[in-house]
Amino acid sequence: MTTLDATRAELAFVVLYLNKAETRDKICRAIQYGSKFLSNGEPGTAQNVDKSTSLARKVFRLFKFVNNLHALISPTPQGTPLPLILLGKAKDALLSTFLILDQIVWLGRTGIYKNKEQADLIGRISLYCWLSSSVCTSLVEVGELGRLSASMKKLEKELKNSDKYQDELYRAKLKKSNERSLALIKSGMDTVVAVGLLQLAPKKVTPRVTGAFGFASSLISCYQLLPSPAKSKAS
Repeated sequence: MTTLDATRAELAFVVLYLNKAETRDKICRAIQYGSKFLSNGEPGTAQNVDKSTSLARKVFRLFKFVNNLHALISPTPQGTPLPLILLGKAKDALLSTFLILDQIVWLGRTGIYKNKEQADLIGRISLYCWLSSSVCTSLVEVGELGRLSASMKKLEKELKNSDKYQDELYRAKLKKSNERSLALIKSGMDTVVAVGLLQLAPKKVTPRVTGAFGFASSLISCYQLLPSPAKSKAS
């Protein structure tokens, strides 16, 4: 392959990656929380970037709640314990509610919805929904990691006389475990971000802490959206 062919392939990958609305949203999210970290809640250019990017992201999320409503009514994998099913459905319901209410917040910030006081209240309710959804996500990931760990230990016993890393099923489970561990870290970070946005612990979770956790969470989201072949090459 020539240098030109390699460049074309790399650019094609970038185009494919950036063509996703979700990718652009997460890149904007990284800019938003990076600016929040730099501003630390103080007026200035960084805070202006934070506010303008936050408003722009709400446009990317128009009608995104449909995705979570679809997940809410979709059947769960067979064998999933009832507590995990209920937590998963609660997560989808709460996230859908957050996204629906967030549209009203956007209407308020653009001036279409005139009742500012009510829009602010709806904004806080939506953030509480996101906070609760992040907690549910963390609990689901902890539960699923426990199930994966148990199945991997069982498989290790069956493969005790051979190299477990040569077994395709074991490698698939290990990959899934790594993905869920990353998702757990992200949901934990998002929980801190929600606490910061709601100012539930203003002395500990300052705007700078909120920005740092939000920026890191956004980078994880950007990685998670990479196409699978790129991930495997990166690892």
